[in-house]
Amino acid sequence: MDPFFIKAIQLLLSLSLLIILHELGHFIPAKLFKTRVEKFFLFFDVKFALFKKKIGETVYGIGWLPLGGYVKIAGMIDESMDKEQMAQPEQPWEFRSKPAWQRLIIMIGGVTVNVIVGFLIYAMILFTWGSGYVAKEDMPNGFSVSEHLKSLGFEDGDKILMVNGKDFENQMDINKYMMLRDVETVTVEHQNGASETIGIPEDIGMDLFKKGAMESFSPNVKPIIDSVAPNSVAEKSGIQKGDLIISVNNQKTNTWLEFNEAKQKAADNKLEMMVVRNGNEEKISAVLGEDNTLGVLPFVDIKISKKEYSIGESIVAGFDKAYWTITDYIAQFKFIFTQEGATQVGGFGAIGNLFPDAWNWPAFWETTAFISLALAFMNILPIPALDGGHIMFLMYEMVTGRKPNEKFLEYAQLAGFILLIALVLFANGNDIYRWLFK
Repeated sequence: MDPFFIKAIQLLLSLSLLIILHELGHFIPAKLFKTRVEKFFLFFDVKFALFKKKIGETVYGIGWLPLGGYVKIAGMIDESMDKEQMAQPEQPWEFRSKPAWQRLIIMIGGVTVNVIVGFLIYAMILFTWGSGYVAKEDMPNGFSVSEHLKSLGFEDGDKILMVNGKDFENQMDINKYMMLRDVETVTVEHQNGASETIGIPEDIGMDLFKKGAMESFSPNVKPIIDSVAPNSVAEKSGIQKGDLIISVNNQKTNTWLEFNEAKQKAADNKLEMMVVRNGNEEKISAVLGEDNTLGVLPFVDIKISKKEYSIGESIVAGFDKAYWTITDYIAQFKFIFTQEGATQVGGFGAIGNLFPDAWNWPAFWETTAFISLALAFMNILPIPALDGGHIMFLMYEMVTGRKPNEKFLEYAQLAGFILLIALVLFANGNDIYRWLFK
């Protein structure tokens, strides 16, 4: 099956599962507090639904527009903008008649479920498949280090011993730490065996991002091609598995990092590469897209160790992984509010590309857990039309003892909805632009 369809199926399955669970987070407490739920829909049923059936007082269905899902709770100003119902006298089974603390629990339920689901999936992954890591002993040649970091004291061949004074288990996590975590010191072991503790500037992540050096530590390996992505720039240019790239635009590339640095410097994203194939040198030309990717992976002769977890250990480690996933996800937003970062915002295409192009259950569940936690964070933002907007107004009511004016809530809901539509169009517009011009 075409990789596009494999990714699309995974995306649809993952989103469907998470949307249903999220809406159950609203539905269950609403029912517990005897609040009428009029609709429970997977996807939006604009004008018509693919399927619907009324059971009791609730219509359950599947819409045709896969941009989310919803539960329509009676007596609540939501995306349905049902002004006619809100104009009627307040009823005891309506959302607006319930105490503020009950309404708060109903509204926060979806986000709570997303967080719990993310944590449980991570725990399940760790218990079932364990986790992989690369110890410093398994990287005989250490890292190639970008020029941006050599000025701080890092050297080619370095191995990471500690970060902020704590032992560093997985060598491959160092780029994530440098970009997203609060790193003050990194202790390395140089090729000559000497160790050194290097101070890290406070704004190192932003500095590396603006310089396009997000992968400043790269395994010290030769630029030998291990795989070529289908329909990528590399495949269209004729690059093959096993090719050794010896130069890019007349700049020698002895390591994979040197190849990446030469690629970053390429004028107009044009690459003139010399490769060694079957003992012969060949010239290959390529033009990169806006995302600056070639579509290849290097051959990396590094041992990956596996760590097993008991049930108890997987619960603790799953919680830790969920916490850091959310923390790192929030930290990356500082890049979005830059000119470079805004162009990298993606919609459903970008989310779909998080999944592998061949079916892989551990990767599927890992991506689903990440999306669940990302949805939790996005939904808790204090934007009208999102759960966080409703929660914000409820907190105001609980603090002041006064409900916001219903007309104000209607206008706020409409403004929030327009903002969300604009963001969706912008993000998916970026996807389309990259697809057309990459």
